[in-house]
Amino acid sequence: MNTRRARGSAGAACVALLLALTPVLTPAMSATAAGSPAPGAESDAVPETGTGRTVIGDGHIDIGARFDHGNWTVQIRDDTTRPATWRNTTDVVLRVGDTAKTDVPESEEFGFLGDPGDQVWLLPQVQRDGVLWPGWNSQEPEVASTVDREVNWQLTGVEGPGDFVLFLNGSFGTPKILFDGRKKLPQETGIEVNSHVHGNWAFTEPGTYLLDVRMAARTKDGKNHTSTRTLQFSVGPQDPGRAFAAKPADEGPDAASDTDESIAPLWWGVGAASTVATAGAVLVWRRGSSGRRRTPSSPANGPRPEGDQR
Repeated sequence: MNTRRARGSAGAACVALLLALTPVLTPAMSATAAGSPAPGAESDAVPETGTGRTVIGDGHIDIGARFDHGNWTVQIRDDTTRPATWRNTTDVVLRVGDTAKTDVPESEEFGFLGDPGDQVWLLPQVQRDGVLWPGWNSQEPEVASTVDREVNWQLTGVEGPGDFVLFLNGSFGTPKILFDGRKKLPQETGIEVNSHVHGNWAFTEPGTYLLDVRMAARTKDGKNHTSTRTLQFSVGPQDPGRAFAAKPADEGPDAASDTDESIAPLWWGVGAASTVATAGAVLVWRRGSSGRRRTPSSPANGPRPEGDQR
């Protein structure tokens, strides 16, 4: 991290960030902002994929796999509309405004975010007014009814002007780093079927970030399904429309395999969707503006996180 700033109120900054990172230890009905749809209320989503470009900078969204007219794909569920709408990732820029900016506290536990006083743009695990609240889920009805056990979620590449970190809080607010972009990508985690998870998304510099993600699963009929997509984030005061001009991964049709080749299981003991799991963390590290990294999938590349399941 390049920015170093002295802070006379470092203690206050630490308290502020710790409050922002306070975990929610409640079941799926945990509170959301007034007027927001309940996260994961999948039955209320429009069955057709939404059209047209949109910038989302406030309210609840989820990244998830779904069957769109029988085709497995990663999309963004937009809960800022009534009814909720699933959208293609190329049509969505997720805006991280300056309302999300905070300072890295003195606490050594948050040293992975930078030095004390460094600024980060943080989308917190707990919903906050005026700040985007992104999560991820495996609750789309056809996914929930047909997938065997879980969806495998991989981060396969990161491109941006600074570092990107996704982590979750432990029961006492202590973060655990489970994915580390300084190590070989891709790294992976499991999303148990019919579960919904939120975490802390942090960005260290303003600008456009492209996150390549892949979601794969085996359905109960023995077929394997894989989709790779790119999430587009606009961080800081820039025009978010600039992120649409970035070059994401190919958004062509995804092939659904009909073979019996196994997808590495990640049955590491996460509870049911209504169970509050011990939280974990994801760290993805990226320096400068060098090209995106893409390497073959390897289940051994990363540890398996625990989620704040709602």
